[in-house]
Amino acid sequence: MDKKPKQPWPTKDVMTQIYDMKLWGGKDFDFYSGSGSHNFEITKPYLDVLITFLEANNKSLIVCDLGCGDFNIGKHLTKYTKKYYAIDIVESLIDRNKNIFKEANLEFHCLDIAKDELPYADFIILRQVLQHLSNIEIQNVVKKLEIYKYIILTEHVPFGNFTPNKNIIFGQGIRLKQNSGVNLLEAPFRLKIKEETILNEHILENNKGRIVTTLYNLF
Repeated sequence: MDKKPKQPWPTKDVMTQIYDMKLWGGKDFDFYSGSGSHNFEITKPYLDVLITFLEANNKSLIVCDLGCGDFNIGKHLTKYTKKYYAIDIVESLIDRNKNIFKEANLEFHCLDIAKDELPYADFIILRQVLQHLSNIEIQNVVKKLEIYKYIILTEHVPFGNFTPNKNIIFGQGIRLKQNSGVNLLEAPFRLKIKEETILNEHILENNKGRIVTTLYNLF
């Protein structure tokens, strides 16, 4: 049986500490969401496929970015949307983002995506967020996703075959060391979708797995 690990601190406190202690790097930054949000080789192809998708929908979609981080990604997408909700659990990070990024169609909100009500939108962005959550938290998020038409999910997963969705304690790390990764279509999540399309896959060096971006059309 997949045991539920004990979470020593609330999720909000853990994430705040990660940024305060710069556990994802970026010692020269006030807030830094990790190399996955700043490495051009990773971010460029990701942004290309998202912008193509948003333009194909005539820039008419309302987007909800769950786990917007330091907004180094989202800042490139807002002009291709009708409305952009940027969500993160770290209050000081959201306050910082509000001061830096100001656009008529952009709103920042400090929310716990596993617990709080999420804004209405057509399109959810979840970029390397679920990989840090426990299975219980992911299940709570999945229940909220069923009302959204499109989800673009990015996850860091192992090479080749792996056992999906091994449980972890929420925090800095991910499931990779357990040869596992998040797959929303598998147990215990079993997200119901109409169509699945792999948009991008980035292979990391030194056997560090791959970053896969998938479009889910729910209805």
